[in-house]
Order: sequence, then C-alpha cells, then structure tokens
Amino acid sequence: MKDIEELEVAVKALSSKKAEKITALKVKDITVLANYFVIASGTSSTQVKALADEVEYQMAQKGVKPKGIDGSPSNNWIVLDYIDVIVHVFQEEAREFYQLEHLWADGEPVDISEWDK
Repeated sequence: MKDIEELEVAVKALSSKKAEKITALKVKDITVLANYFVIASGTSSTQVKALADEVEYQMAQKGVKPKGIDGSPSNNWIVLDYIDVIVHVFQEEAREFYQLEHLWADGEPVDISEWDK
C-alpha cells in the first residue's frame, strides 16, 4: 500500500470515531522518520484508545501492521508507527504539551478535508 493510501485509511478511521482536530503533515523532506504525521485529539482516555484501536483495525484490514505502538499507561497519548505514516493520538492537554504541529512546523500541511467527514 502506498503511503498516501495509508494516510487516507488513518484519517478516515480517526474521523469515523469522531476524533477532533485531525491534522496531517508531509514531513518526508525534513526527516527520515516518516513521510507523513497524522495528529488527532480525543476527549478522554477511553476515546484516545478507541481512536488508536480503530486506526490499527482499519490498517490491518488493508494488510498493514504497525512497526510499533507506544503510549502512556493513562492513554493520554498513543503513537502508531506504520513506517511511512506515524499516527499520534492525544488527549487535548497532552497535545498542547507536546505541540507537534509547532515542532514540525516546517512540514507541509496536507489537505485531508475529503477524508475527514
């Protein structure tokens, strides 16, 4: 699966579970970590877990398994590493603390409006 297709699956999965403030950044020209970062917020630890689980499920349906999954015991953030696409799911407080959009401000914003419905 191409990285843009993985990006679409991840965004649609997050959107289907009512993630807030979904953002995608193209970072392949500024880091070797990934081609895209997806950043989204959940309103509770339960929703953060549900969002991450839905991304993992939808990607698995396409035959894509994560290289790694990490997060905090309280589920205020979870990261799913699909090599080309890294998905960050935060509770809003944690998102504000880590400020990934600011940290990766040199990344190119990706228009995901057609997938985030």
